[in-house]
Amino acid sequence: MGYLSLLTFLPVIGVFLILATNWGERESAAKIKWTAVVISAATFLLSLGILAHPDYSYKAGGLQLVDQFDWIASWGISYYLGVDGLSILMVFLTGFISLLAIISSWTAIDRQIKQYYIFMLLLQTGMTGVFLAQDLFLFYVFWEFTLIPMYFLIGIWGGQERIYASIKFFLYTMAGSLLMLLAILYMGISNETFALPELINGRAAFADAQNWLFLGFAIAFAIKVPIFPFHSWLPDAHTQAPTAGSVILAGVLLKMGTYGFIRFNLPLFPEASVKYAPAIAVLAIIGIIYGAIVSFAQKDVKKLVAYSSISHLGFVMLGIFSLNEAGIQGAILQGVNHGLSTGALFFLVGVIYEQRHTRDMKEFGGLWKAMPIFAVLSLIVTLSSMGLPGLNGFVGEFTILLGSMGSEALGANPWIFTAFATTGVILAAVYLMWMFQNVFMGPLDNPKNMALRDVNRRELVIFLAFLLFIFWIGIAPSGYFALIDSSVAKLVSDLGPAIMAGVP
Repeated sequence: MGYLSLLTFLPVIGVFLILATNWGERESAAKIKWTAVVISAATFLLSLGILAHPDYSYKAGGLQLVDQFDWIASWGISYYLGVDGLSILMVFLTGFISLLAIISSWTAIDRQIKQYYIFMLLLQTGMTGVFLAQDLFLFYVFWEFTLIPMYFLIGIWGGQERIYASIKFFLYTMAGSLLMLLAILYMGISNETFALPELINGRAAFADAQNWLFLGFAIAFAIKVPIFPFHSWLPDAHTQAPTAGSVILAGVLLKMGTYGFIRFNLPLFPEASVKYAPAIAVLAIIGIIYGAIVSFAQKDVKKLVAYSSISHLGFVMLGIFSLNEAGIQGAILQGVNHGLSTGALFFLVGVIYEQRHTRDMKEFGGLWKAMPIFAVLSLIVTLSSMGLPGLNGFVGEFTILLGSMGSEALGANPWIFTAFATTGVILAAVYLMWMFQNVFMGPLDNPKNMALRDVNRRELVIFLAFLLFIFWIGIAPSGYFALIDSSVAKLVSDLGPAIMAGVP
């Protein structure tokens, strides 16, 4: 078994260990939790181990640590895993967010514990596989597989309207994925292979249909991101999911959509990418502004954070379809930043909800006095999501705006896109500080809030883990850019001829 295969399927070993538990109920619950934590931690450490592997170099732009063999040879389908600069940060993010989500569930989940942690570990395997798969058939298997554990996590351990939210999540993403499946079948049959590098090299075989193929992939990924107007499933899923489910949904699952655009749409359909870049950038701008305005109208803290995701991921999409190095690098890093900042926001909402069992902002106020350490940590996370200089959000947004300003793919006046996107930064400050003021500032006049405890050691460790990377990326981002630079440069170089042909 290759290194990447071990990284992908190690959580499945944890699943079998959990299934083998036959202790008493209380003892079993503790050992199940510890098994899930240890296996998830080992998986995260394995992902970091990629950087230390003797066969990996971040300066190389191509796929590395490749694990490949024929799977269904008669159909041209192979088991094909590989990692490069386009996926390395997503792999790290998956391991990190999954580990923190599992730890955060320690006291929040008190029923059907065995099934819960099995689904969490299976979800980690599916997400890791999505970012490592280099065969389109294998990618589609992992892509669809992630729906199953997430469906049950929302449907069993979610809120009062969990069934509606889980079905809506499943149907939306499944419907979009069917269009992608048709596009995958068309390309695989045309080229007699489903291996991504071979399809990129042989894309002339489906060049006449690339506009339709681009749309087949784009709709599936747009629903997952989600891009306006494909976003309506997201607030329900976020609001009804358990805290760990929301953390993973925001931290990793949504990035599968933005990653798909970078990994598949741009290299497979360069001319179509240039053709549709302005239209997608317009939808991204609408999402940035719409998500921010609707966030301000929310009374439920969790729903506010959910709508903020639509706004923040609009920046990521704008960066991707700037189709230049600054834009795409900023988009990849901002995907990581969003996973950290918004994941931490959902976690802090969960900390409050676990004690008060409400997310209505009018029920709070003055929490700074009752929970001072929690309030300070929450303020830093809020400022991070706003894009304050010195924290991670600023680096990604600035690089994306830099890329959009200099984009040849966005027409003769790309500054217009940049100007509208900048309003999203201002609006983010408005709704996030409004949320912080309503929850933490003012008088502590609700008797139910006076008895709230401050963060415990487990919650503090989770917060500090988030803050470590929030400050690290904000202060010293060059190491992260170095990991992705070569692969992004190679991708943009391949896009160059299409961009030049598309510029009037």
